Amino acid sequence: MYHILIVDDEKIERRGIKLLLKQIKAELDIEEAGNGKEALDLLKQKQFDIMLTDIKMPFMDGLQLIEESVKLDPDMKTVIISGYGEFEYARKAMSFRVVDYVLKPVEPEAFEELMQKLISQVESRKRSQEITEKGLGYVKEHALYGLLNGKSVTDVKKESGELVDLRDFEEIRCLLLLEFASDFFNRAGVGIRNEILQVVGADGIYLNLNPQQAVLLLRYDDRDAAGRTAQAVADYIKETYQETCFLAIAGGITEAGGLEKAYNEAEVLMESRFYEPEQNIFFQDHDGTGGKENDDSNDDALMKQMTQDIRVKDIAGLREHFGRLCDKYRKKKDFSQIYIKFVFSNLLKDIYNSIPNVDENQLNEEVTKLYCISDFKTIMDMVNINIDRLEESFSGSSSVVHREIETVKQYIYDHYNEELSVEALAQRVYMAPSYLSHVFKKETGQNISKFIKTFRMEKAREMLENTHNKIVNISNAVGYPNVSYFCQSFREYFGISPQKYRSQGEINEEDLSLDQKSEITE
Repeated sequence: MYHILIVDDEKIERRGIKLLLKQIKAELDIEEAGNGKEALDLLKQKQFDIMLTDIKMPFMDGLQLIEESVKLDPDMKTVIISGYGEFEYARKAMSFRVVDYVLKPVEPEAFEELMQKLISQVESRKRSQEITEKGLGYVKEHALYGLLNGKSVTDVKKESGELVDLRDFEEIRCLLLLEFASDFFNRAGVGIRNEILQVVGADGIYLNLNPQQAVLLLRYDDRDAAGRTAQAVADYIKETYQETCFLAIAGGITEAGGLEKAYNEAEVLMESRFYEPEQNIFFQDHDGTGGKENDDSNDDALMKQMTQDIRVKDIAGLREHFGRLCDKYRKKKDFSQIYIKFVFSNLLKDIYNSIPNVDENQLNEEVTKLYCISDFKTIMDMVNINIDRLEESFSGSSSVVHREIETVKQYIYDHYNEELSVEALAQRVYMAPSYLSHVFKKETGQNISKFIKTFRMEKAREMLENTHNKIVNISNAVGYPNVSYFCQSFREYFGISPQKYRSQGEINEEDLSLDQKSEITE
């Protein structure tokens, strides 16, 4: 649709021009104004692609109108249609970026040829703007992807050059991590981005991380408001796609460099979802502890995690989860001593049951001693001593966890072209999905979803460099049946499209911003 404004004080002249325009095979939205002042009011309310104006009119003549219109929209094409054919008018009009000067009476064929040329120019400009905006969007997403995954603000600025204003990220105060049990984003495609942003509103920034995860960044840090936003997103996805979306909310972000920390906190918080399937929204309090309405339920989740830690001999995980449980009781004073001692005595039983050559009498003595303790710190110290004893009993044994992680990695290497979910991988090594996520990140330094995406992206790069396969075939070969989603993921990861990468070859890190600039301007 092209928007055209006809300005002439003679109604019959406007009607004649409008009739000529209707002969042109293009979708046109035509409006009229009887003088320059009326036209200027319309230009302030609406953007027009082409303006056709007379010169001599009451209240404001055509030259004054053109001079003011350039200030409002320098890209609008302006044509003078007038019986005043003097050279001085034409010369002055051209200084205001008028593209042509047509004398009345208008010759229909010449007029149609001129309009077709202008419409073609408008179409080209719109297409160029769309490419530029889309390209800048991908550069911004690539920069954000880097910040979330540990790149420094300095390095991101160096890569993106002047193409990204990092002040947008400095305004972020809250992060929402979206996670699915399957490759939802691969199936939903790139259009899901706009759908989610429509639910969130103008304050949200969206970034897809991999087929199972995305993040929403909010410019406000109100717990209740963030919770309502999370619930709205979850409800929309459930109603539209019949899929359950889990969301973890981390607040307290004060600068762009804090995005990685918030993302990691949200990932840790998300581990609880596998133990509490009835819960799909999890809060991260600003003090770094997980916040939920039901404290007993949260205790149960942590106890299950620690039981799993003991079963697979993960002492570091056990210490971390025990520390989180202790932090919770230190910060909240409304728990009864009996309840706390009951929780900790159950943990002691799990620990003793995993230490060889310990009889039941020793356990009973330890539990009795625990119930006689009158301060929380001493109870903590007792449990930590027994965790040390457990660690000693595990020393010298082969690492079960390491073997299982290697098994998972090998399965990913062999099946990267298939749908890979944390649940399916966890079943292969008989682990709880949350625990597998935890130990996998500890072993490899990255979460499973990121590991899978990194491997797939590197495989795609190899194929682009070493084969002549079509992009759509490469997309399928690396586990992305949706080629549009693959192209988006590739650009977010490498900062350049697969097509551009193939034509240019390997991109040096320091040249990245130059390549991005050239891609945007083409």
